[in-house]
Amino acid sequence: MASVLDQPLPGATTRKIGGVTVDEVPAGSGRVKRIVYPAGWRWSTDMRPVSGTERCMHAHVGFLAQGKIGIQYADGCRAEFTAPAVVAIPPDHDGWVLGPEAAVLIQFDWAGDSVTRLGLAAHRH
Repeated sequence: MASVLDQPLPGATTRKIGGVTVDEVPAGSGRVKRIVYPAGWRWSTDMRPVSGTERCMHAHVGFLAQGKIGIQYADGCRAEFTAPAVVAIPPDHDGWVLGPEAAVLIQFDWAGDSVTRLGLAAHRH
């Protein structure tokens, strides 16, 4: 039986990039995204060639509805999130899916202005 997380999202624009599926819906001045990261996915392997940056430079704030993810910042600091979990990840990180199931993140953002609006300009200890 398919999960409700796998169902089509009415009103969404869907795109595939770097191995992930992104469903995006406008919400006020921002947007809500459902991002599906498949098992075995890793930013530095799958997305780096697309982005052209050393690490992910986006901020991610949302709800991890399924799966488990790991991240590592440029300074070597690591974190893991297991669904259900609220995530707030500043830019300049690598990320990957842990375990055998896809990770599904419901993310809130403001395109190129997310870092400023969310106050996540840098990773801090």
